[in-house]
Amino acid sequence: MPFFLTPEQKQSAFWLALWLAVALLLYTLGPILSPFIAAAILAYMLGGAVDRLARVRLGKRRMPRVVAVSVVLAAFSTCVVALFLTVVPVLRAEIPLLQAKIPAFFTWLDTFVSPWLAGYGINVKLDSAGLRELLQQQVAAGGDDLWTSVLAKVRVGGSAVLGWIATLTLVPVVLFYLLLDWHQLLARIEGAIPRRWAPQVSGMAAEADGLLAQYLRGQLLVMIVLAVYYSAALAMVGLDVALPVGVLTGLLGFVPYLGFGLGMLLALVAALLQFPGWVALAWVVAIYTLGQLIESFILTPRLVGERIGLHPLAVIFALMAFGELFGFAGVLLALPASAVLMVGFRHVRAHYLRSSFYNAERT
Repeated sequence: MPFFLTPEQKQSAFWLALWLAVALLLYTLGPILSPFIAAAILAYMLGGAVDRLARVRLGKRRMPRVVAVSVVLAAFSTCVVALFLTVVPVLRAEIPLLQAKIPAFFTWLDTFVSPWLAGYGINVKLDSAGLRELLQQQVAAGGDDLWTSVLAKVRVGGSAVLGWIATLTLVPVVLFYLLLDWHQLLARIEGAIPRRWAPQVSGMAAEADGLLAQYLRGQLLVMIVLAVYYSAALAMVGLDVALPVGVLTGLLGFVPYLGFGLGMLLALVAALLQFPGWVALAWVVAIYTLGQLIESFILTPRLVGERIGLHPLAVIFALMAFGELFGFAGVLLALPASAVLMVGFRHVRAHYLRSSFYNAERT
């Protein structure tokens, strides 16, 4: 017996196919959507501040939203510039000192490492002249293949740099318009939801919004605790740049491993330049190793995971799973995405517990 679709089923199939085609198009355009996604995330984070400013009364009228958006963007840009200026003085102070230490470092390599390598049959001079000669030999042996590889990487790197410049230029523009028309955009999205699903979808969106707000507050607490810990611990070691390096490490804690890696690198270089021997370097490694363990197994599960209703084991699993599936971006978005998925899981579970499949008695 042939199967005929009803008019309602035909409409449902049409709209489902259309939405699948839109999803496929967005997936195809993924590389150029990065600035829009980044701007949307920032707009969600800064939208509350814009709304509060827009409710402030200036005489008999409220502050125009365009003014509120401009003030918030100016404050956000100031914070980003201040973070950048925290790193620049440290680098300006460390780089000349590091350049002065390089010859002594090569001498140490040649004195202590070369004899150890010679014991394994590797005879190489590790002073500046020996390394220069080794590099010249490698270049001569590589020939055309080396230059082909270098030119290919230069082309790829140039394209990546241009892409980053375009992204950094486009994000503020997109962010301004998203903040300006945020509520209108949300109203249009809500208006496009089929009416029979609108109450349920709106309820799930409100629940996810509450969880994401909890996530942001928890992540802010983690950043503050890490900034205090690293600043205090590095100051106890006696590091001159303990405060800027510690604050930078904590503030970049929202990007997994970036704050840890950059902060540890700056602290190690500062310790190498300031102290003789290896004791200070060992203390820096111990401080950052302990800080990473505290962040991964105590702070993030307790201050972030519990606020969004995720068990500490679920937090660890989410970070590993999203990192495996989506790389660095997956690690960055693991917890907020898990919070949103958990809202959908709760509703699916509730629907399952109400279903006849679950409640039917065994015959």
